[in-house]
Amino acid sequence: MKGTLATYLGAAIGAATTFFVLTDLLSAEEIGLTRVLVDAAMLLAGVAQLGTNASIVRFFPRFESPEAHDHGFFGWTLLLPLMGLATVGALFLALRPAIVGYYSTDAPLLADYVWLLLPLTGCVLYTTVFETNASVLMRVAFPKFVREVLIRLLNLGTYLLYGHRVIGIDMFAILFCSSYAVAAVVDFVYLLTLRRISFRPEAGFVDRRLLREAAGYTLLMTAAAVAGNVKMFNSLLLAREGLKLAGVYTIACYIANMVEIPYRSLGAIAGPVIAKEMARGNSAEASRIGQQVALHQMLAASIILFFIWINLPALFAIIPNGEQYGAGDSVVLFLGMANVLNSSLSIGTSILNYSKRYAYSLLFITLLTGAAIGLNVWLIPLMGATGAACATLIAYAAYYVPLLALLRHRLGIRICCAKQLQTAAMALGLFAANAAWEWAAAQWLAGIRQSAAAMMAESAARTMIFATAAFAGIRRLHISPEVDRLTSKLLFMKRC
Repeated sequence: MKGTLATYLGAAIGAATTFFVLTDLLSAEEIGLTRVLVDAAMLLAGVAQLGTNASIVRFFPRFESPEAHDHGFFGWTLLLPLMGLATVGALFLALRPAIVGYYSTDAPLLADYVWLLLPLTGCVLYTTVFETNASVLMRVAFPKFVREVLIRLLNLGTYLLYGHRVIGIDMFAILFCSSYAVAAVVDFVYLLTLRRISFRPEAGFVDRRLLREAAGYTLLMTAAAVAGNVKMFNSLLLAREGLKLAGVYTIACYIANMVEIPYRSLGAIAGPVIAKEMARGNSAEASRIGQQVALHQMLAASIILFFIWINLPALFAIIPNGEQYGAGDSVVLFLGMANVLNSSLSIGTSILNYSKRYAYSLLFITLLTGAAIGLNVWLIPLMGATGAACATLIAYAAYYVPLLALLRHRLGIRICCAKQLQTAAMALGLFAANAAWEWAAAQWLAGIRQSAAAMMAESAARTMIFATAAFAGIRRLHISPEVDRLTSKLLFMKRC
């Protein structure tokens, strides 16, 4: 709950920044620059970590010992990413002329600041490593605050300084990247305050069998790290068509990513729990947790996407330069659907990674990455930013269908259940009812929908009506005891 509160606070700051500061003070090209730099750094960091994050969660239960400072486990988690960063850095420096040449024609602004990519990658890499170390210690709230709130506040200050011409674009790019360095330092200091970590890897505690298992698993998870960042390919390939298109995609992507907010904390705490159950051989409990996470995330994500969709026209009507970014409405829909699918089923990826069948992850990640890149290359020239969103949705579908089949037939774990189908049917019913509303409004309200005030009033009325319908549907379906208890409390508070 603490982590979720930090996430929503960050989302509120991010929404205000994105909709009323970025769109007002920065051009679409400059917005695209910030997006592409971060996405590229996250992709490189995913490779440089050499599977460290998955290894931390999987192997920490074997090292766990508060009295012995977990046998120097933290020290091991610092060394491997450092090796990966050195390797990625060497490759990046060797390929830098080709990278600059690839973007120099259609995205010259990105080519000018590509030198910031390597230090930004290091900051993103160790921020993630420190967060994962905190999560296995069941401390997720403060690292969530750093990622979701602190970085956004620092970025907001940078946008304001640049937008009001206090600093130039060179300093703007440097300060923007520096916010991630601050986050890494703050997370590191927080880990020190827990008085649990040790910088000395206890070599005597690691026998040859554990070392071989950890090395094989870690190398395999290097490829798996790409799965969580598959959407980053979109902005990198869109930038080849121009940073302005990447900027429009950035605004749409931010809106669509709100769908995943509930899973950021839920997944962070569910992963270590599932890892412990799989280490104990308790697949039945892992299956139960997986179903619960998938069900509740599907409910939350689909409802959030629906209310984003019905309020999208009003949002674009009030933000600065909304007519420019309103072209991304289809991106919001398709990318939102992809986020619903991914956030609901990604718990299955965690279960596979922490099971004895983790070697299959390489096959699935190859499928996901190949589909994402191939579909982006094909669809972006045809459909622009919408093509990138469609590519992500199709790639996730191609990934999760065989993954769920493997979990069921090889591990006996079922992520999907009948309640999820009922939830999906309810969501589709809401979208169908909204389409009927749109048709009726186009017939009878076309004359009064021209002003932003009228659109806001209609959106407010529509939101209240559909919120009541969604609440009634959730109560009627009895999706889970937890949801029933929550809705009962809400009814009780309303009556009081």
